[in-house]
Amino acid sequence: MKVLFITYPMAFHTPGGGEIQLLAYKKALENKGVRVDLFNPWKPNFLDYDLVHYFSCVGGSVHICNFIRNLEIPLVITSSLWVTEETKHLYPVDEIRHQLSLADAIVANSDMEGDELARVFGLQREVFHTVYNGVEDDFFKNVDECYFRDEFKIYEEFVLNVGNIEPRKNQLNLVQAMKNYPDKKLVLIGHIRDAEYFEKIKNVATEGQLVYLGPLKHDSILLRSAYSGASVFCLPSTLETPGLAALEAMASGCKCIVTSEGSTKEYFGDHALYCQHDDIESISACIGRISEKNNVNYQSVSAVKSWAVATNALIEIYEKVKKSN
Repeated sequence: MKVLFITYPMAFHTPGGGEIQLLAYKKALENKGVRVDLFNPWKPNFLDYDLVHYFSCVGGSVHICNFIRNLEIPLVITSSLWVTEETKHLYPVDEIRHQLSLADAIVANSDMEGDELARVFGLQREVFHTVYNGVEDDFFKNVDECYFRDEFKIYEEFVLNVGNIEPRKNQLNLVQAMKNYPDKKLVLIGHIRDAEYFEKIKNVATEGQLVYLGPLKHDSILLRSAYSGASVFCLPSTLETPGLAALEAMASGCKCIVTSEGSTKEYFGDHALYCQHDDIESISACIGRISEKNNVNYQSVSAVKSWAVATNALIEIYEKVKKSN
């Protein structure tokens, strides 16, 4: 089977979870004998492929999806989108509905995501298929925290947040919640997607508490060592579906606090603490609760899949779509 992966043009300028997912799919599928090519606008060769898999519902995506449909090539779309009746006014609903209606199959990161998108956009639930996110096998391996601590000279207890610096990741409220824990460092790792937002974070942070390290390569031993060394991983985003960094942290054995908004509970169940993203006291209370020395309930490697396992469901979707066309 030959599959073409496409996403929106700016996606890899500041890559996040969606881009990590795309590349992880490619690697895992190729290990299973599926040929996966990344879209080259100078040599598109659309007709060479059994199907096209488009990632994202970012504005403008409908045009290339419509082009694929007009070529009569089977189309799979990964939505990676959490929209509710209360928040749909924030999105170009008609455009997203049109784009998703073009797909032979829509890949959602959870059953909850598929349910919500079908309801909000008035689409048939049967077109949505769940493929749970996973992590690379290396995140299940123990890595000494000293690699990270020695590289960045961080020897205090620290709370870790890995994600692009932007309002959706909600680092500003996390910084404010950390004021109740002046003995702990807050380590942020990720690209700056919103420079003005990052300035607010720096201005609000307690002097000497915030450590921003920029992005680390996803396959870096330093990232895995950071997960090993953190006393708490905290992802209080305005929404997550469910947040690949949280999956990586849990696979590494780190205690996790995640947002209650989105599909996080379908992934982590009782193995994480859930905070209200818009309530600083909720975030702060979770940090205090999970930091208790005797509290070891909020971590479970068994709650996380590898990409090799996760993509079995994706191959089934491809085969079904190919057979029906």
